[in-house]
Amino acid sequence: MWLPHKETKGRPKWLPPTKRKGDRIGRRQMINKKAMAIKSRKEFRRFRIKKRIRKIVQGTPDRPRMTVFRSNKAIYVQLIDDQSGNTLVAASSVEKSMMDQQGTKTEIAKMVGKRIAEKALQTGIATVVFDRNGYLYHGRVKSLADAAREGGLKF
Repeated sequence: MWLPHKETKGRPKWLPPTKRKGDRIGRRQMINKKAMAIKSRKEFRRFRIKKRIRKIVQGTPDRPRMTVFRSNKAIYVQLIDDQSGNTLVAASSVEKSMMDQQGTKTEIAKMVGKRIAEKALQTGIATVVFDRNGYLYHGRVKSLADAAREGGLKF
C-alpha cells in the first residue's frame, strides 16, 4: 500500500489531492458552500444545472419566473418576481382543493398546471418564464408545463 512520505514526490492519480495553502479548490467548493451539503451525485448534478439555468432566467413583475419543485409525493409551482423577491401566485398538489383528486402523479401534475394557469390569469399574468429548477423536462415537469400552456399561460 502506498503511503505519502516526505521523500515521495507525487501522489497516485486515484488519490484525492491534498489541500494546501494556494492549491486549487475543488469544483464543489467553487460553486457554492451549499454544494458541500449535497450528498449524492444526482443531487449535485441537479444543483449545477439549477445554477446554470438561474444565470439566464430572471422573473420580473410583468413576466414572472414559473419555478417547479418536485418531491416524491407532491409537486409545487410558484410564479416569482425576482426583482422584489415575492411569490405572486402558487399552486401545489397538497392544497385542500387538490387533496381529493385521484390519479397518477403525472395526472395530478397536469391538474396543478391548469390550476396555476387559472390563478395567474385571474391576477393578470399571461406570460411567464419557465424554470424547471434543475429537473429534466420530462414526466411530471413536462405535463405540468403543457397543462399550464393549455390553460392559457405563454412561455
